[in-house]
Formats: sequence, C-alpha cells, structure tokens
Amino acid sequence: MDPTNLFVISSDFCHWGQRFSYTYYDRSCGAIHKSIEKLDKQGMDIIESLSPQSFTEYLRKYNNTICGRHPIGVMLGAVKALQDQGYDKMSFKFLKYAQSSQCEDMEDSSVSYASGSLVFEI
Repeated sequence: MDPTNLFVISSDFCHWGQRFSYTYYDRSCGAIHKSIEKLDKQGMDIIESLSPQSFTEYLRKYNNTICGRHPIGVMLGAVKALQDQGYDKMSFKFLKYAQSSQCEDMEDSSVSYASGSLVFEI
C-alpha cells in the first residue's frame, strides 16, 4: 500500500521446442509461431483479468513454460488480497509481446517475451 514501493516481476513466456520439452501446437492457428502467440495471449489475457484462479487453471490445462509463473501468481494473489480489502482501482495491461524466432517446423525453437504494467490507484 506504500505508494513509494515499486515491484518488478520478471518472466519470459513460452519456451517452445524439443530442447525445452514443450511442443504444444494448435494446428487450427496455422504456423507454429501463431499457435505459440495464441497460447501466450490467452495467458496474458488471464493475467490482465487479475484472476489468480484462472491463471492456475490455464497453467494446468496447457503447461505453458512461463518461467515466472510463480512470481506472477504471487502478484495475482496480492492483487486479490487487496481487492478483498476493498481496493478495486487496479488494472494490468500488457504493453509489448515478441518471440525470439518464428517457429515453422517441429525442429525450431523460440522463447516468448512480454512486458506489462500493473497500475494501482489509492
């Protein structure tokens, strides 16, 4: 609640490829990199909704290799605790998304990156 505090939570998003032991692919998206983007954007949308339970369900369903999933979960839990105390002027917005490479076949690999900002008004 101290407005002089700043928290930085760092995380990559999907680590995709055989070398990461993660090759989820929704063929209805077309190219693999589009499937990865859709998967990441689903997670990002859930984070923006500030729902820790929905984020946990997403991770269980897709096993997306978001390496900062635990710090993100802590942030979402803290937001939920503040909301339960009546603080509701919060919003999270992702600002940028990128992939290290655009995977076209199963031998490719990439890491996704996203940056966002949580704004909390007292």
